[in-house]
Amino acid sequence: MENESLKKATLAGGCFWCTEAVFQRLEGVEEVVSGFTGGNIKNPAYREIITGRTGHAEAIEIKYDPEIIKFEELLLVFFATHDPTTLNRQQNDVGTQYRSGIFYHDEDQKITAYDVIKLLEQEGTFENPIVTEVTEATAFYVAETEHQDFYNQHRQQPYCQYIIDPKITKLKKLFSDKLK
Repeated sequence: MENESLKKATLAGGCFWCTEAVFQRLEGVEEVVSGFTGGNIKNPAYREIITGRTGHAEAIEIKYDPEIIKFEELLLVFFATHDPTTLNRQQNDVGTQYRSGIFYHDEDQKITAYDVIKLLEQEGTFENPIVTEVTEATAFYVAETEHQDFYNQHRQQPYCQYIIDPKITKLKKLFSDKLK
């Protein structure tokens, strides 16, 4: 039986392998699933997404316990572990499928997303303006099995070592009090 006290968050921060690996490590996060959202066709396959023509973003769907970790805290981790100032790009991954996005599930999440962005901009956290899209959540399509839990299953791969490992290191440094 599913825990009814859990909430859902949907975030896109470039490659879903990266964002999944980060959020799996947070206390209060019960489940992280890689997939696609924000596009214009139903049930897209990864091979279609990577063309950039479907309009989908690689994203993760998080089930979390708001008594342990708040949505605002998830967003602070989100902004700290990817570059929200590059339009449709994260490092070498380029295209709309790698955009930065918060796909809110209710009005509170929408308000919180805008409040966090405003706070980060007021504090001058980033040199350039934040271009993260804040959009109402639509259908979320779960990615193929080989994309789930990717980092934990393939840590020896160069992509994991050069792209994801630094994000995990940053997570441990900045949010050690939030880790499982």
